[in-house]
Amino acid sequence: MLFSDLPSNLTRYPYASGRRVIMGQRHAAATSQSLATLAGMEMFWAGGNAVDAALAMAIALTVVEPTSNGIGSDAFAIVWEGKPHGLNASGKSSHSLQVSAYEGLEAMPQFGWSSVTVPGAVSSWRSLWERWGKLPFEQLFAPAIRYAEEGFPVSPETARAWQAAEALFVPLTAPEFQPFKQVFFQGDRAPRAGEIWASPAHGATLREIASTGGESFYQGSLAQRMTDFAADTGGTLTPADFAEHQPLWVEPISTTYRDLTLWEIPPNGQGIAALMALNILEGFELARYPRDSVESFHLQIEAMKLAFADVHQQVADPSFMKVSAAELLDKAYAAQRRQEMGDRAIIAHPPIRKGGTVYLAAADQDLMVSFIQSNYEGFGSGILVPGTGIALHNRGMGFSLQPDHPNSIASGKRPFHTIIPGFLSQGAQPLGPLGVMGAHMQPQGHLQMVVNLMDYGLNPQAALDAPRWYYTTGQSVLLEQSVPRSLALGLSDRGHAVQVMAEARPFGKGQMILKQHGVLIAASEPRADGLALAG
Repeated sequence: MLFSDLPSNLTRYPYASGRRVIMGQRHAAATSQSLATLAGMEMFWAGGNAVDAALAMAIALTVVEPTSNGIGSDAFAIVWEGKPHGLNASGKSSHSLQVSAYEGLEAMPQFGWSSVTVPGAVSSWRSLWERWGKLPFEQLFAPAIRYAEEGFPVSPETARAWQAAEALFVPLTAPEFQPFKQVFFQGDRAPRAGEIWASPAHGATLREIASTGGESFYQGSLAQRMTDFAADTGGTLTPADFAEHQPLWVEPISTTYRDLTLWEIPPNGQGIAALMALNILEGFELARYPRDSVESFHLQIEAMKLAFADVHQQVADPSFMKVSAAELLDKAYAAQRRQEMGDRAIIAHPPIRKGGTVYLAAADQDLMVSFIQSNYEGFGSGILVPGTGIALHNRGMGFSLQPDHPNSIASGKRPFHTIIPGFLSQGAQPLGPLGVMGAHMQPQGHLQMVVNLMDYGLNPQAALDAPRWYYTTGQSVLLEQSVPRSLALGLSDRGHAVQVMAEARPFGKGQMILKQHGVLIAASEPRADGLALAG
């Protein structure tokens, strides 16, 4: 089994510098923001379960990490209770959308209403709580409301992302962007690390969502305020679009890698890319090579390229796909694709996206939760509904503008989604949730975590801390600065266009909780401002 010799593996920690393994028996929580993790622990201490904790953390993250998510996000989740249960809370494009409005564009717009689909995060909170929640729904909102109304110190990495967004959002002059700028860029600047930031309107909206069980957001006053603002500023979303929205309970898809099973949400998410890459990679004895070796990195990168090439041709809203997920995950097909790999870097062309996402994990002895929530590119669309704090995502950027593509833009359709919560099991036993944020880094992060755990025996914290690669497009590969120079030169010799990055942001931000012998092992990596706690 993974971690079969628990004490030995927990001391195998070659990539950490001063970080400690967090363990507990009753419960564990991990997010990219310490205040959000504490919100989850508040629920545990109040007698709540892992779903209560996960939702409190997700709601709190809309306040304390607004650069990546918000009340107007989409969300996906996997909950293990005897088996994995999947929830797809992504929204559809408006039924009033006119495809002709996008003719002549080379790419989907990043800003404005053109890339806003119905936000699904609020529906995920309600659906998960109805099925598993133990505490009152309103109680889950208390920490987030406190942070929004009383303010909180902005953390360093969030401040860095916020400041980087100044150049994108401050110059926007159209009327629909002014409420967003007034809330997030007061005085035409982002808050600095340690500055106290508050959003009373955000808190008031959370109170309304809490008191109405989310109904106001889809069929009440909040829905009306969103659609009224859309009508006034060029959006096409209508009250009917919001009222129709329902999150989907889905059967997670999976593949085995060695004796691990990785679970993902099925399309329209890109989790299938990680599964396909692992199927290809499984044909190689990766463990015969050192973890930080040219051979190991090359094989991982090439497997990921081939998976991406298929995913970006085939994956869409499943109602529009021409090839099924089962066909893409067929091991015989993976064997065929494996034959295309050699010692030289091949060329493939998936799109490059940056992305803005939060991932969190929570667990107790009965439930384990993998949850992800996102505004997508940058801060999202730049649309904020006046007086509400509801910043809307731009997930519609995931649509293709190719008319004959399965993922082509259309009305009443879910776009291709980058956000993917992962979950690991071994045999019939759950190991736990894992995720790595960051657009197309996400399946690459899942693959690297599985390889680190399975092929190289690293514990969860070391697996997250270890140096990463990030394939972008063509033959281009980004490497973290901590990757050995000899490895970078070796990949370059094989035809990879290597760029060593000083900045950690492109390589994602991950969390993980694994259970072994009844012990919950929680990890949050140093690329974010995160915190893992267990009790």
